[in-house]
Amino acid sequence: MVRVRFAPSPTGFLHIGSARTFIFNWLCARHTGGAMILRIDDTDLGRNTEASLQSIYEGLHWLDLAWDEEYKQSERLDLHRRYAAQILEKDLAYRDFTPATMEEGDKPREEGAWLYHREMRELSRGESDRRAAQGEPFALRFRVPRDPERIIRFRDAVYGEQAKSTADVEDFAILRSDGMPTYHLASCADDAGLGISHIIRGQEHLSNTFKHVLIFEAAGVAPPQFVHLPLLMAPDGMKLSKRKHGPVVSVTTYRDQGFLPHAFVNFLCLLGWSPKNDREQLARQELVDAFSFEGINRSNAVVNFKEEDPFDPKAVWLNAELIRALPMEELAERLLPFVAAAGFETDMPKMLRVTPLIRERIKLLREVATAADFFFQEELAPYDASELVPQKGDRALALSVLRKGCQALSPVSFEHDLLEAALRTAADELKIKTGQMFQPIRVAVCGRKNAPPLFATLEVLGRNTCLKRIQQAIHKLQ
Repeated sequence: MVRVRFAPSPTGFLHIGSARTFIFNWLCARHTGGAMILRIDDTDLGRNTEASLQSIYEGLHWLDLAWDEEYKQSERLDLHRRYAAQILEKDLAYRDFTPATMEEGDKPREEGAWLYHREMRELSRGESDRRAAQGEPFALRFRVPRDPERIIRFRDAVYGEQAKSTADVEDFAILRSDGMPTYHLASCADDAGLGISHIIRGQEHLSNTFKHVLIFEAAGVAPPQFVHLPLLMAPDGMKLSKRKHGPVVSVTTYRDQGFLPHAFVNFLCLLGWSPKNDREQLARQELVDAFSFEGINRSNAVVNFKEEDPFDPKAVWLNAELIRALPMEELAERLLPFVAAAGFETDMPKMLRVTPLIRERIKLLREVATAADFFFQEELAPYDASELVPQKGDRALALSVLRKGCQALSPVSFEHDLLEAALRTAADELKIKTGQMFQPIRVAVCGRKNAPPLFATLEVLGRNTCLKRIQQAIHKLQ
């Protein structure tokens, strides 16, 4: 059975690159009928934060892609230490008592000996046991094969055959001097313990895999299939990072700006993966059906954003397409929180009337606050009185139109067809073009020229609001 895992560390928000890794794992699980596992890799106690953990959960729940099992590494420390003890017992690891011991990622200080500390590596087992029994702190290091050296090999589903000599791999730590497992040991022990069949992760972990192959071999476990994903890059050619590129790399930024979850998922899938028919817009089940490792590209993918426009145009286009495809009631329901966040009060019945008028006018859900604000405001935001003047007209004509419009609309039932007939008749009576009639009315009731269809807008706003706003526009021109 295919078993895949997503293993984030709660040391920061959910990065869009991490979200893509989760999505590819999820697609693999669902395509094969396998299991999707969420494993929180929280053994780095010095950097873990509750805020980061909640950000991960928030982002994943928003994606609306459920997982089947969930674990925390911090609750599996006994397993990690048992693996370490077994590796030590086989003499495939040794204790390093060097003061201020070099932890994971550090290199020995002895000049010319960056691969290992000879004195510690050659320490007799008896002396090592004695010093450990006396409570002397130590890190546990993997005894990478040296004499003779050997070639570590594995096949990656994306990058093909990989090989590296043990002469180029340092004796890496598997337990820190405080007894906590390093990333290398904890990850491998959990992958083995949870029966992970495929490790799907970012390409930055490709170099770590040589160490992980050694750990799996030492533990007597067959390594899983490795699948490394191309990186996500910024337009400047740099890897996406919060420090350099800001909140645009956070999943919750896309959520808060009004992306639909599936539009975001669809967009991320297309960064480094292509379905066989090169389609760009795919439903969730279509993504599941089409997913394969063969479709993953080796080259890194670029997220095209600009300082003044923080979202990739393709992501925005996909979102707009899906907004237009949503059932009206579902779209209205999704818009309501953004209306409330903008400080406006409304209810579902009114939102259902407004939504059809703006659906074609928004690309992000948050844009409802600017596309439909005049539907929810008691008083319009200030606007320039010159906006009321129709094309090829003057202020006098605008006044005549508004007064005539007020007179025409007062007795009419506020229904689309009746409103249209009343204003067209008014235009005929004034002997002006309908456009010259409609523009001042539109600006008067909406506060702008660019607004949804006039008669439907008048109908939703209602008689009292429309007549009040037209009167206020008349005062602006006097």
